[in-house]
Amino acid sequence: MYDNICKFLAEHFSLDFARWFVGQAIELTELSLRELSLEPIRDDSLILLQAENFILHLEFPTNPDPQIPFRMADYRVRVYGCFPEKEMRQVVIYLKPTDSPLVYQNQFNLDKFHHEFEVVRLWEQPTELFLNSPGLLPFAALSRTDNPLAVLMQVAQSVEQIEDPEEQANIAAASSILAELILDQESIQRILSRDLMGESSMYQSILDEGLEKGIEQGRQQGFEQVAMNLFRSGMPGAQIINVTGLTRERIEELTRET
Repeated sequence: MYDNICKFLAEHFSLDFARWFVGQAIELTELSLRELSLEPIRDDSLILLQAENFILHLEFPTNPDPQIPFRMADYRVRVYGCFPEKEMRQVVIYLKPTDSPLVYQNQFNLDKFHHEFEVVRLWEQPTELFLNSPGLLPFAALSRTDNPLAVLMQVAQSVEQIEDPEEQANIAAASSILAELILDQESIQRILSRDLMGESSMYQSILDEGLEKGIEQGRQQGFEQVAMNLFRSGMPGAQIINVTGLTRERIEELTRET
């Protein structure tokens, strides 16, 4: 959920992110992964934003990931293959404080191949950076502060000043959800109205997506259990495939586990 929130903010408040990483409010639009030449590595925390001669690649991992350096190098090469004339800036934005050395890795090396990217650890960033732009408000409580509750109160005051009801609800919901990374829900709810989350189209969309994934996961597990039962009853593999719709490879994996 956290990465979906960050992707929503980057997509819908791209001017704020442009000011942060480009230094000016240039118009950025989402670059679809389908436009890259190869099937992309699945990564829910990734978003690509583009201008006429510029591409901004952002990743929002919650936890350290040893695969990030390779992934950044991989996407840089893919984007170059499709848009060799465009400048590209790549930034990994770590959301949750950690002592892991992985969050300090900013390069990928393989033999003579070398690639560097930028890393932002939110808990080291000045709070003021996030308080003056609506799209960055949800990150404020995760910034460098000894009192995240006080910062969240500042965020709530800024949210109250947002005139557009939908934008207000979306920023409030995003601020509340991201704050869960460092604060307990009871404290958050005392500061940010829970009612606004129910009015947030972003929050409802994420809930619906999560529900669909849960249903699909449950359906898959159900088919796998049926396949196991049919295998134990002696049914041939080809018939099990026809009944469950599972792939031959998955059937073989399941049968090896019995």
